[in-house]
Amino acid sequence: MSVDSLALPQDTEPRMQLSEFDFELPPESIAQHPVTPRDHSRLLVVHPSALDHCHVYDLPNYLNPGDMVVLNNTRVINARLMGRRSTGATIEIMLIERRDDGDWLALIRPAKRVENGECITVHPTVSVTIIEKNCVAIDSHSAPLHRVRLVTELPWDEALTVAGQLPLPPYIRRPVNHEADTDRYQTIVATSPGAVAAPTAGLHFTEELMFNLRQKGVSIETITLHVGIGTFKPISVEDISQHRMHEEYYCVSESTARAINQAKSKGGRVVAVGTTVIRCLESASTNGQLRAGDGRTSIFIRPGYRWQLVDGLVTNFHLPKSSLMVLVSAMAGMDRIRSAYQAAIANRYRFFSYGDAMLIWANSSDD
Repeated sequence: MSVDSLALPQDTEPRMQLSEFDFELPPESIAQHPVTPRDHSRLLVVHPSALDHCHVYDLPNYLNPGDMVVLNNTRVINARLMGRRSTGATIEIMLIERRDDGDWLALIRPAKRVENGECITVHPTVSVTIIEKNCVAIDSHSAPLHRVRLVTELPWDEALTVAGQLPLPPYIRRPVNHEADTDRYQTIVATSPGAVAAPTAGLHFTEELMFNLRQKGVSIETITLHVGIGTFKPISVEDISQHRMHEEYYCVSESTARAINQAKSKGGRVVAVGTTVIRCLESASTNGQLRAGDGRTSIFIRPGYRWQLVDGLVTNFHLPKSSLMVLVSAMAGMDRIRSAYQAAIANRYRFFSYGDAMLIWANSSDD
């Protein structure tokens, strides 16, 4: 199944401009390294009329017995491949999504230099064949995706482990520390390989924090959403209702659906750890009931959205004018988000993937 990118009926959706989701961020606010231990990152708790400044390890203090915390168990793959043509020219291939037939959709730089059928050498045991250039047009403002094929005798995940690089975001302006980043750019529940970016809110969770949540009577479940270009692709239109998200794969197990539905039926709150979890749960829900199964979602959640399942969100601080900034504005309300971000900058919170976190509740339903 797939979910349409329009999250609201056209006649009820407020008209909003991209400039409403912009803000000035000092460059020094962008985290270049993670905090150790993971759960010692700061946590900004957003109440209707107040803010609490604490740490992620304080999260159990803000949840009640019977609440449910949901994490994304996707695992980031070594999706960045640096290869050479037969001429010796360097080609960068960024794998975006594995297709059902085993081929991949990818970004290629520079794409103009390569031809259909060409073989790019990436590693002594791995090469990439260009199958079809420009086969998927995301929109008129974005580079198209190309169909490529890994040529190797290894299983695809092993091939990427030996031949690829971890795709850290471009705002981390330092070389990849292969040993440290390979560990810290994965969550501790990462078991399902397929993402090209980390579900970064989950990076704050430790075994100790999860133990303390369970001791409080909070249940923990996982879903899978393979983070792709749909999550990090910038919005390039001023009227945000015209923005279209690229589809991403998700999966909800029978046991997770059953546990979440039971928690909701008993009055528990569902707290999504990260915007990817929200996109999965809201896409797989109807009338407040979560469906098990897999699918593809291009849902674009924006202010005015009617929440199906999720009550709260643990999330990092996001890029200005991004779809994630729009989503958290739908969760908290635009005024609350503006105030929270201003306070975060003033109090030197760390932003983006390796940065700090916030806890907010849907529609100001704050206990």
